Amino acid sequence: MTLIQHITDYLETLAPLSYQEDYDNAGLITGSASWECKGVLISLDTTEAVIREAVLKNCNLVIAHHPIIFSGLKKINGKNCVEQAVITAIKNDIAIYAVHTNLDNVQHGVNGKIAERLGLINCTVLRPLPGILKKLFTFVPLSHTDEVRNAIFFAGAGAIGNYSECSFTTQGQSSYNAGIGTSPYTGEIGKRHYETELRIEVIFPAYLENKIIAAMTGAHPYEEVAYDLVQLSNNYNTTGAGLLGELKEPMEERSFLKFLKLQFQVPVIKHTAFTGRMIKTIACCGGAGSFLIADALSKSADFFITADMRYHEYFDANNRMVIADIGHYESEQFTIDLLHEILIKKFSSFMLLKTEVNTNPVKYFF
Repeated sequence: MTLIQHITDYLETLAPLSYQEDYDNAGLITGSASWECKGVLISLDTTEAVIREAVLKNCNLVIAHHPIIFSGLKKINGKNCVEQAVITAIKNDIAIYAVHTNLDNVQHGVNGKIAERLGLINCTVLRPLPGILKKLFTFVPLSHTDEVRNAIFFAGAGAIGNYSECSFTTQGQSSYNAGIGTSPYTGEIGKRHYETELRIEVIFPAYLENKIIAAMTGAHPYEEVAYDLVQLSNNYNTTGAGLLGELKEPMEERSFLKFLKLQFQVPVIKHTAFTGRMIKTIACCGGAGSFLIADALSKSADFFITADMRYHEYFDANNRMVIADIGHYESEQFTIDLLHEILIKKFSSFMLLKTEVNTNPVKYFF
């Protein structure tokens, strides 16, 4: 039996809730994680039409990119579209789960999908998130070094970029005097004991802390395990806002705009003046990304693709790059495909459907 929690837990291993921005409301919004999941409907937004589609298709879990509730609701009486959708979901026992800025802030998330559509290579996070990494120091007798180290590696520690199982060890001598009622691994109660130990150092993303500590203590032979945790200021280069990549071959600006328009099925693109240069380096941020203009400029991007640009923000390009606003929905629409691809790898025999409802509230008149 597949529970809703099985699905949401899996998503959170790829896009941890701790990676969401402060203003966000990612996670389970309605329903219970303990419910058996009958089917999943994936959408960009949770509208009442999407909820009714889920009911019709016997899906009791809607996974959306945008949370239907960002701030608290004081009344739920159906007077607006959010309240109407929530009421319909609750009446029909539909769970709603949002995976929003936490999916934006992982390299292979929303912006990774944009980069994939454009065929970008050599991709890196545009603005890495600070305060994501911690370091663990623990002290292990020689007899159990490999056992403890393997346990914390398996729990997710020791990854640096494309390298895994990274650690540093130094040898030293510890001392302890076991008190009455203890059960020391070595030494005698009431006598000072000296033990040759290795200090193991590993880094890890902070959201894995409890899992790693449990793995370490489970593999360690001591009943009282000595360890230290330190918050690091190092950037975690696979986690953060926006993405920077390169075209395989340089393109003329107008030709790239035509390519962008085709790849994202955009009826119209608002953009700044052309610079007259060939373009190679592309920055992108799905949704509202004007806060990354300075980052894109500092990384010498030739083109910045985003949405929800305000009038005065276009001046910030300053003829140093082209900013293209392709629309909020248009920039994130393939997140539906991304989530389907992610889930079908783990739940291949499960009903995973993509919505047939176009939730874009913006229409174009030609």
